[in-house]
Amino acid sequence: MTYEQTLNWMFAQLPMYQQKGKKAFNGKLDGIMVFTERLGNPHRLFKSIHVAGTNGKGSSSHMLASILQEAGYTVGLYTSPHLKDFRERIRINGKTVSKKFVIDFISNHKSFLEEHKLSFFEMTVGMAFGYFAQKNIDIAIIEVGLGGRLDSTNIIVPEVSLITNIGLDHMDMLGDTMDKIAFEKAGIIKKDIPVVVSEYQPRIASVFENVAKSKNAKLIFASKGKFPKYETSLLGNYQDRNVKGILAVIKELKGFKIREEHIRKGLLKVQENTHLMGRWQLLGEHPKVICDTAHNKEGLALVMQQLKEETFKKLHIVLGFVKDKNLTNVLLLFPGEAQYYFCKPNIPRGLDATLLSEQANEFGLKGAVYPGVDLALKAARTNASEQDLIFIGGSNFTVAEIV
Repeated sequence: MTYEQTLNWMFAQLPMYQQKGKKAFNGKLDGIMVFTERLGNPHRLFKSIHVAGTNGKGSSSHMLASILQEAGYTVGLYTSPHLKDFRERIRINGKTVSKKFVIDFISNHKSFLEEHKLSFFEMTVGMAFGYFAQKNIDIAIIEVGLGGRLDSTNIIVPEVSLITNIGLDHMDMLGDTMDKIAFEKAGIIKKDIPVVVSEYQPRIASVFENVAKSKNAKLIFASKGKFPKYETSLLGNYQDRNVKGILAVIKELKGFKIREEHIRKGLLKVQENTHLMGRWQLLGEHPKVICDTAHNKEGLALVMQQLKEETFKKLHIVLGFVKDKNLTNVLLLFPGEAQYYFCKPNIPRGLDATLLSEQANEFGLKGAVYPGVDLALKAARTNASEQDLIFIGGSNFTVAEIV
């Protein structure tokens, strides 16, 4: 098979959550355990840091990888979802896995994958673990896909675990309260392994305290600690809380020589070292064009606050969501004085732009409907003056079409 044919086959297996939503959620570890056993348990052959959370886990994973790269280590990075190319999910020192490895890996295990009906995510996690072990990396940063407790990545025993901000997202799968969601995220806490929680959130702190105590795991709430102030190349004030979590993780990470210089350079060279996209990313000037992949209430609240700090004559917002989003919670966060360009991301889960417009109108958000993200952005660029600002967001998939 070609690379494209290989990806098409992978996407066609048990539904891919990125495309299909809830019905693609497996919610058990049996499949990945059977698969990694076949692969020789590659996840036991390298050290790792496990990262979970509702918001900030992607940025935190990339910042950790960048710091460790600056310290001279060979660093694997597994993240999801991808924006442009599947291979973004699996990187070593910023370089994506080769197309040949993807093709050969699936070809070698295709019959097994079909026989055991493994999901897209299970085969992808197995691929990442196999690749990292083959390349003899020093350490891997492993980002949870969804939740934590029953996520396919949760078969690793990391050096340190990191849990970022918790919010109400994926409630149909993880639970309908903050406590239930926090419990699922806390599922990555392992016996005797230190866990850092980036942000102390009083209403759910006891969840982490109870699980950590039951596992005899040292628990650190990073936001309560005192850390030096560092700048990062990732724009957005909301990164400050992620940085504290990262610094706490570095402090707990044993056996790695990481100096202050490595931290400083690593945080300043995140995109250069890891090629992260979509986090308060500047796409153009005159007019200024910014995109961000925040897509839930907590994440969008931070992004909207950041927008308020920008200087512009008029604000244009290109907005697209997926169908399973609680729009009531998020639309009330958006400014009424902006000009909106409602669009549908080009995936099966994409929310119809006309439906989005109708619901947005109920919150006083006015604008026109466009059949695609590219056409919506083109219209915004046509209407905007050099002193205006264009923001693109609402979903990973909306941003993916323009970065």
